[in-house]
Amino acid sequence: MTSLGGAVWPALPDRPLLVVPLGAVEQHGHHLPLTTDTAVACAVAEAAAPSLDGAVLAPALAYGASGEHEGFPGTISIGTEALIGLLVEIGRSACRWAGRVLVVNGHGGNLDALRAAVPLLRAEGRDVAWFACGVRGGDAHAGRTETSLMLHVEPDGVREDRAVAGVTTPVRELLPRLRAEGVLGVSPTGVLGDPAGASAAEGAELLDRLVAELVTSAAGWQPAADGRLRDPSSSGRHRDQLPSPS
Repeated sequence: MTSLGGAVWPALPDRPLLVVPLGAVEQHGHHLPLTTDTAVACAVAEAAAPSLDGAVLAPALAYGASGEHEGFPGTISIGTEALIGLLVEIGRSACRWAGRVLVVNGHGGNLDALRAAVPLLRAEGRDVAWFACGVRGGDAHAGRTETSLMLHVEPDGVREDRAVAGVTTPVRELLPRLRAEGVLGVSPTGVLGDPAGASAAEGAELLDRLVAELVTSAAGWQPAADGRLRDPSSSGRHRDQLPSPS
């Protein structure tokens, strides 16, 4: 595995798979850092890249579409339209020398942009796809799932003594209010789920599961109509990731 940030151009493999982590800067309750989504995307991409033939790991895209979290201090959102433009231009430029580009997404609010940008790039003849770091059966935001992952990936950044529960209603039922009111209008803690019971051991298991799914999906390389890589070993269901507000 080659790191693009530390490479010199003559050392890059011919027509590699460029793996690009995509995250966000947004609130994650009282206990998780603002860069949680970026940290998870990077951890999944870094762990998977050595098993992806000829992969080059790009520096992370740390800002995403997080408008639903802008009621909380610290959130910085570039919005869906700007993110679409960023992804399109990165894809066009990278595909001049990369054979394929795979975006590893850690934030659900980026989905609208991915579903617009990646099919456009593919229609232009560029072999681009995306993968979602979604844990089936996990909670939506800053709950047990993400807390466990962060306890494994970046334990020093987790303030376990400050963790509080949020709204535990399934995110699909909350979507109308989330789109209209944002996360603050639905959950004053900023949490959609409950971090109780999170552990580093569970986080390690979740990371292993995500990495295995990414490696399998990339090996099969079957992008769906929206550009998302299909996982041939699963039913295709994934953890709800919070969509951008309309």
